[in-house]
Amino acid sequence: MDFEKILEKCGNAGRYQYLMILLLGYVAFTTTVHYYSQNIIGFVPQHWCHHEALENRSFEEISKIYAPFGKDASCIKLDTIDGDKVTVSNETCRRWMYNYDYGFRSMNAELNWVCQDAYKARIGQSLFFIGSLMGTFTFGMLGDKIGRVKAVILANQCGFVGDFLTTYATNLVHFAIFRCISGLAATANYYLMFILVLEYLAPKLRNLAISGTLGICFCLGALVAPWLSVLLGNWRIYLTCSALLQLVVALFYFVVQESAQWLITRTNVEGAIARLKHIAHFNGREVTASEFEAFRRHCIVKRKLSNQPEATAGFLDLLRTPNLRRTSLLVVMTFMLTSLSFNTISRNVEGLGMSPFVVFSLFAMAVPPSGLIQGLLQSRVGRKATAFLAMLCTGVLSCALGVALSSEGAQHNVTLLLSFALPMRLGISMCYTVTSQFSSELLPTCVRSRGIAAVHLAAAGASFLSPYLIHLGTKLAAAPSLILALLLLSASVCTLLLPETNNRKLPITLADGEAFGKGESIWAFDCWRRHDDDVSKEPAEEIKLNQLNGNGQSVSKPEPEPEV
Repeated sequence: MDFEKILEKCGNAGRYQYLMILLLGYVAFTTTVHYYSQNIIGFVPQHWCHHEALENRSFEEISKIYAPFGKDASCIKLDTIDGDKVTVSNETCRRWMYNYDYGFRSMNAELNWVCQDAYKARIGQSLFFIGSLMGTFTFGMLGDKIGRVKAVILANQCGFVGDFLTTYATNLVHFAIFRCISGLAATANYYLMFILVLEYLAPKLRNLAISGTLGICFCLGALVAPWLSVLLGNWRIYLTCSALLQLVVALFYFVVQESAQWLITRTNVEGAIARLKHIAHFNGREVTASEFEAFRRHCIVKRKLSNQPEATAGFLDLLRTPNLRRTSLLVVMTFMLTSLSFNTISRNVEGLGMSPFVVFSLFAMAVPPSGLIQGLLQSRVGRKATAFLAMLCTGVLSCALGVALSSEGAQHNVTLLLSFALPMRLGISMCYTVTSQFSSELLPTCVRSRGIAAVHLAAAGASFLSPYLIHLGTKLAAAPSLILALLLLSASVCTLLLPETNNRKLPITLADGEAFGKGESIWAFDCWRRHDDDVSKEPAEEIKLNQLNGNGQSVSKPEPEPEV
């Protein structure tokens, strides 16, 4: 009676699992709103240096007056204005007139962080991403130390505190500190909840149910974030709403059960059984005391067999054994390449001949179809084949776009550019989501939170190159697309070297992780193998368990009776 069997008896696709998927969708929605708040509050509207003679003029007239000064017009202070004749003052501009886009008053406009003070907003943004790196690592460690539920709640509360305090920021020091606190939750608030949900789901719910829900919720978050700011009209009110959305996650403590798999690795078998009993009651299942006792004996025997105390296992233990080390390094490399490509494609909304705001909305609409396609593919061909096909196809599209951009005329053809950009956005969304799920399933439960934290940390480091990759397009239009094609094709090759996880028992201990996928061919896709042979394929340690009784003593295998 191992964990997968007892969870199936308690219900691994019941009401509780669907509740968890909905809560994951809520976290995905709030995470998206929180993440894009950094860009929205720093939006800089069209502005000009204030002059009394311009107060009663329209923005079109003001724009024409400043037009001769080119790109530096916003920071030039005029001395006299006499019809079409203007003179420039030597004084520094201290007051501006803003043409608010849709009436939204951003932080930069309210605090006048433009022109010579524009660097202040950039420092705050830098501190936000530094906080993201710190939070990814810290909460990843806490997820394996104090539990998944507490770590999820703490991460979201950091986002709540940071966003709420930012509304009171009036100078650079306060703004930088508060954005760093807010950044602690930028990644950790989502992936920890994803891990917690994953450890309670049946294999069939890890495909379409998760992918479809995440696709819809990410899309809603990306669409709601900018339009909510327009509706509220002020960056402080918008940040307050973003903070309150994260505050709600504190109520998860009364609804969400701690990961039973994690409790087992902490040698807290009774705690795991208590959570499983609650889930069985919630799902309306009847599980006998003898079945729980069989599960208890299984955990005790398995703990005695383990050479590595799982409660003290750390991230470095992923690198101690050859097969697990190979898998872990491949996971890091694949996610780094995918994350860099994802950030480059999703942020590159300029240069397509349309308003960046419109392009951003179009990109958001491509997310739900990607989740649906990903879920259907994973159910039929598995994680490995889905990731490989998504990366290969997106890489080919990127290469084709690079070739198209090599010609001068194609750079101004809006229809042609969008016909490549939208499918690439759909494809890279599939690549990122399936790689995130694939990575979580490959790492053992006992170090899953810390392992995924390290993976995201490495991916964040690689993503720092995305702005430079985008900027390279101003020098050579085809360069970013061709480099992305190379990155995605390299990621697809790394994916082939990883074992399949679809319809497989996921590793819990380090021994399970070492045995998982050992000797598997690079072409071992889920759609090409017989599920009755290896769906229930047990790690090497399980074979030993079958030869032991409840007291951990060896049981001799009875001799077969002679044929008559």
